[in-house]
Amino acid sequence: MEPVRIMIAEDSGVLRDGLVQILTKRGHEVPAAVPDAEALLEAVAAEPPDAVVLDIRMPPTHTDEGLRAALKLRKSHPKVGVLLFSQYVETRYARDLFSGNASGVGYLLKERVADVSDFVQALVTIAGGGTVLDPEVVVQLLGSHPTDALTAREREVLALMAEGRSNAAIGKQLVLADSSVEKHISNIFTKLGLPPADEDHRRVLAVLKYLGVN
Repeated sequence: MEPVRIMIAEDSGVLRDGLVQILTKRGHEVPAAVPDAEALLEAVAAEPPDAVVLDIRMPPTHTDEGLRAALKLRKSHPKVGVLLFSQYVETRYARDLFSGNASGVGYLLKERVADVSDFVQALVTIAGGGTVLDPEVVVQLLGSHPTDALTAREREVLALMAEGRSNAAIGKQLVLADSSVEKHISNIFTKLGLPPADEDHRRVLAVLKYLGVN
């Protein structure tokens, strides 16, 4: 795994230091770890990293500072991956974050990240232009959606696709053969109106449709 340069914005000193140790122990570089969104924006402007991980509720108001900072970063530094790492699902502004080009964007819930390796891999995926979403985030952002045409199993597969899982990982999680996973994904593409196209990444487009932003 190639080293990734990651900046952190987290107002909890204990969690901030813990993230630094987790990432550096695995060979990644953390040039800045700061307690608020404004400090992160300044650090990125001075020396853009490969990705940032930031909480949503930070000083001074502890409402949506991180989310608004993420939107600013997507405009000012579109090549910098952005991972929201929070206890909460904030639908305000979140759809804007995933609208248009959602490459290099992620949203994970703190209490649902059970494996440190999965968290680190999510950051590497985002730094490389991938998209990673917690299924609970998907559910709360969705509300009602035309993907009601999907079966329950197809929704499970699509939710795991949103997490950035490979076909093999999806099969292991759902106890399905590779051929079954491929069939479900093919059905998802068909039902969401995503024909094969050299210029498009259908997995990403499927997730965007699932979010209702494409």
